Amino acid sequence: METKNYSKIYRIIHWSIAITFMLLLLTIFLRLTWMNKNSVADIMQEYLTENDVNLERDQLVVLAKKIRQPMWIWHIYFGYVLTGLFLLRFMLPIFGEMKFQNPVKKGLSLKERFQKWTYLLFYVFVAGSLFTGLMIKFGPESLEHTMEEIHELSIYYLTAFLILHWGGVLLAELTDQKGIVSRIISGGKGE
Repeated sequence: METKNYSKIYRIIHWSIAITFMLLLLTIFLRLTWMNKNSVADIMQEYLTENDVNLERDQLVVLAKKIRQPMWIWHIYFGYVLTGLFLLRFMLPIFGEMKFQNPVKKGLSLKERFQKWTYLLFYVFVAGSLFTGLMIKFGPESLEHTMEEIHELSIYYLTAFLILHWGGVLLAELTDQKGIVSRIISGGKGE
């Protein structure tokens, strides 16, 4: 397999997208675990009960949502950043950078075809997530619930993609593409 070197713009876009995804995943993870509205409400209930203060469960959930609101504001900001990065990523092929993956190109091995289909599906799913996120924020209120349901599915494709990506990078590093990790960090020879 041919050794690929990565340009500076390629590396900047790659790592910017990766970091933004990790930050988005962090906000999702916190929402589903420690910052879950019911968990936070339970913690507040326990504290208030110890201090002879009573609030209704609905009031505690509203308070819990207010506590985690700043985290969701960051989730929205990261979504805007990712939208900008993806628009930039799809404009770069015009300038000869970060070419599009073509899974139907003749002469590809099964492994290369699988990689290219994986990236193509990833881009389609990300575009769908960005679209639904923007529709939640700016679209008609009548579609908000449907868009939220679709948008919440992002956790599944993103987790699956990260596992496939990291597994593929590890496999490549241990087999026919030694140095791939250092090249995506430093760019490789000639830079």
